[in-house]
Amino acid sequence: MLKNIGTVLFLYISVVSVWGQTNEINRILQEIEQNNNEIKAYASWIESRKLALKTQNNLPDPQVGVYYLPWGEHQTGDYSEFQITQSFEFPTVYSVRSKLIDKQYTQLELEYAEKRKSVLLPAKQYCLQLVYLQKKKEVEEKRVQQAQQVFNHISEMYNSEEVSLLDVNKAKISWIQEQFRVTELETKMQNVLLTLQQLNGGNEIMFSPSSYETEIEIDPVDSLWVEKQNRDPELRSLNQQEEVALQNYKLSKNKGLPNLTAGYNYQGVSGSNYSGIYGGLSIPLWSNRNKVKSAASAYQYSQSLNQVVAQSHYAEFQKQYNNYQVLKSKYTEYVSTLSDLNSESMLLEAYHLGQISYLEYFMELQFYRDAMDTMLKMEMEMHVLKASLLDYQL
Repeated sequence: MLKNIGTVLFLYISVVSVWGQTNEINRILQEIEQNNNEIKAYASWIESRKLALKTQNNLPDPQVGVYYLPWGEHQTGDYSEFQITQSFEFPTVYSVRSKLIDKQYTQLELEYAEKRKSVLLPAKQYCLQLVYLQKKKEVEEKRVQQAQQVFNHISEMYNSEEVSLLDVNKAKISWIQEQFRVTELETKMQNVLLTLQQLNGGNEIMFSPSSYETEIEIDPVDSLWVEKQNRDPELRSLNQQEEVALQNYKLSKNKGLPNLTAGYNYQGVSGSNYSGIYGGLSIPLWSNRNKVKSAASAYQYSQSLNQVVAQSHYAEFQKQYNNYQVLKSKYTEYVSTLSDLNSESMLLEAYHLGQISYLEYFMELQFYRDAMDTMLKMEMEMHVLKASLLDYQL
């Protein structure tokens, strides 16, 4: 078989680094992050929850009481009393609760990061799909040109009575089918762009896909897992939930300390008056009953759940990693194998030179095109899977 120089060049270009393309996808993701209605709405909701958390550490309102007792049988003057008091929990409670609120803030921020990732990951995958569709469209446009050349050549042969009308019709149908595939790909690209536009808050997306990012090799699974644990909002949220449960346990213990009340008291009768400091103590004998045990159980549950869920995530991560390695190996093998096949241009040249018949040309062409289409789709699936595997880097 003829050496496929054109295929080697094409496959080389498909895996060569195009940093501008990666930056282009990042630009689109940044734009979507700013304009996406779901992300903006969630950010507002998170902010409202943060403000609600702040109110949990407020002091109760001060109390003012006034007594004026003019009625009744008494020889002395009317009795009057004025009192203003401020109640508060034991001082350490506020310190512990403040730390709890800080940890809850962090948990809310991780929830926002998870929501952000749930929007940006599909957006990136749509961008990768656009790259695939554009590459496929470029291939199909070349095939349209080749099909037209074959049709023109067979038409000339028919005029010279070298082939039958059946061959002419076959060539024409092949040409029409290639034109339809280009139109179909353009429609799919437009639909993907409309989906991205919806993610972008209805704003038009300007994206000219050309190639994937270069690097298909990734770090070992254990190294990636350590990085994922440190950066992935979902996994970090598990640890944060455990920290929140621990701080809540500490708070429940501190709330077993007495509540305090301080204030000022004035009493007046018969032209005499008394005033001074008022102090009170409330011992939580019943209000905090079993709350410490409940918080301790919740903390233990959070620890156990963290371990179980983390193990489940790791198992799923390993599966994704293994799937990616298998797909990458198959793709690499396709690239190597296709470099030994006849390219479409060389097959067309051989047909024009009469080295192969139209039937041989058509059969070889279909075999080559099926292999090329499989490789292009496999390349797209590989990059989409990589994006999912490394979603914590978004």
